[in-house]
Parts: sequence; C-alpha cells; structure tokens
Amino acid sequence: MLRSIHHVAIIASDYERSRAFYRDILGLHVIREIWRAERRSWKCDLAIGDSQIELFSFPEPPARPSRPEARGLRHLAFAVEDLDAVVARLTAEGVACEPIRVDEFTGARFTFFEDPDALPLELYEQFATP
Repeated sequence: MLRSIHHVAIIASDYERSRAFYRDILGLHVIREIWRAERRSWKCDLAIGDSQIELFSFPEPPARPSRPEARGLRHLAFAVEDLDAVVARLTAEGVACEPIRVDEFTGARFTFFEDPDALPLELYEQFATP
C-alpha cells in the first residue's frame, strides 16, 4: 500500500536562515523554490535521497512545542554512513550535537541536533550495503 516517504514539510520562522541551514550546512539540493504571493509564503523543495523536505515560510507562524516530549511528530531522522564525520562537520559549522548514543536494541549509533527553529533532528548511522 505505502511505498516510501515522499516528503516532510517544515515551517520555518526565518525562511532565509532555515534555507541556508538545510542547503548549506546539511547539504541538501534545492529542487525548486517558489514565492506564493497570495499566501505571502515561500516554498522550497529540497532533495534528500529519494525523498524531499518541503521548507515553508508563513507570516507569523505559531510556535510548536517540542520539549518536553510533546504529542505528534517527535523528530526527523537522517541516515548517515559515517556519524563521526557528519558530527565533526556540523560542529565546525557551529551546530551543537548531543553526545553520541548507541541504540540498545540495534547497536546502531545516533545523535540529535536542532535546526534553527529547535526542531529536533537525528543522525542515525547506517552502513551502505554492497
């Protein structure tokens, strides 16, 4: 029935800052960027593997609680092959990452960091399969 995740939508408080974060720091490729005058809103489609992140701006969006654990979407996780290298790159860009942890059930290593609006993001180490 379901084949994959097509996209995840994120509403930014500061569109330019968030676009720079996802594009320049996380390295996502801009597919298209559209100004929607009737909504006073930007929409930027960013490629990540076979999926996309839709980054939106809206005038005065309300804050969404994320901590303590609020009901709803908990976090967005990105698969990486070399967790240490990605953490080092983010740290060099001034992005704070939590200490690396190990999933007690899978043995996989992971960590969390935040986007410019404090949206919790996860890096989950997965090795490429031959």
